[in-house]
Amino acid sequence: MRAILSGYYGFGNGGDEALLATLLQMLPEHVSPLVLSANPRQTARQYQVEACDRNHSIRVFQAMRQAQAFIWGGGSLIQDATSALSPVYYMGLMGLAQGLGLKTIAWAQGIGPLKRKSTQILARRAFRNCSVVSVRDQASAQYIKDWGIPYEIAPDPVWNLAAKPVGWVDKLPSPKVALVLRSHPQLTPTRLQKLTTALLKFQAQTQTHILIVPFQATQDLEIAQSIHDQIADHSSLIRLTHPNDLKGVFQTVDMTIAMRLHGLIMAAAEGNRCFALSYDPKVLQFMQAQHCPGWDLDQIPDDPEVICQSWLEHFHKGAALSRDEICDRIEQAKIHQQVLREALL
Repeated sequence: MRAILSGYYGFGNGGDEALLATLLQMLPEHVSPLVLSANPRQTARQYQVEACDRNHSIRVFQAMRQAQAFIWGGGSLIQDATSALSPVYYMGLMGLAQGLGLKTIAWAQGIGPLKRKSTQILARRAFRNCSVVSVRDQASAQYIKDWGIPYEIAPDPVWNLAAKPVGWVDKLPSPKVALVLRSHPQLTPTRLQKLTTALLKFQAQTQTHILIVPFQATQDLEIAQSIHDQIADHSSLIRLTHPNDLKGVFQTVDMTIAMRLHGLIMAAAEGNRCFALSYDPKVLQFMQAQHCPGWDLDQIPDDPEVICQSWLEHFHKGAALSRDEICDRIEQAKIHQQVLREALL
């Protein structure tokens, strides 16, 4: 069976690439994937799969006509908070696949926010016509439930992504604390400086080695480099692009401070204590589900000393998920794999 995989692939975003890697890991063996990517050459090389330029409409249409299945490959594809056009692109592809008679799967979706009535109407139609739907959180499930559509719910599939040890990272000084920040309008220069000042204080008091991990170079690298420059003797800038390597970074980390959802998921899955800085409802949902401490960006304390003390308390007294809890999340995430097996018979 030939399946088209559609997501935010080929843009160098570690979280979305991790979703793709997990989807490829979970696909039944008889399924031959073709990935729609913004960088098809890199995608083909990195995952050893066929790939097609997601913006080349003729090639995408030709690929669709030769396929038997179409999969929305996870993550926050159907939301209009950052762009009104992005969900229209994905729903347009889904509509085309449905019109061509393909089996259509909405896989591990994080739905919303949906602020526009027009987006809600189009999304409801697209999901209703899917062969099967799986979602990754309660807020997404509520949309599907309100629309009267059957669905499966399970933790984000990246909990189940295989981690690959990164030897040179493992050999860096311990204890290690990972930092995963991204640019965002609410992460103002003033807030960033407060976080950086707090991090310098925290490092001095704990003698930890700080792993600064940009998940998407275009959005994260400038911030990462700036912080690294201020603490160069006690930090390392970790630039990895393969999702299995990226998750492997967290295997010898003690605590992770992160904005990005999949930074938190990878860290928690590898037994880190996690502290979240939330810029999006999906991060808040992670915090609530995993009992993870943290702040919304607009609630970060004004005093760097207060920030530092919160991190110190979590570093010394906070708890990571237990091995049983991690195994439970990993097993639950396999529901997304079962959805694929049943739909792609």
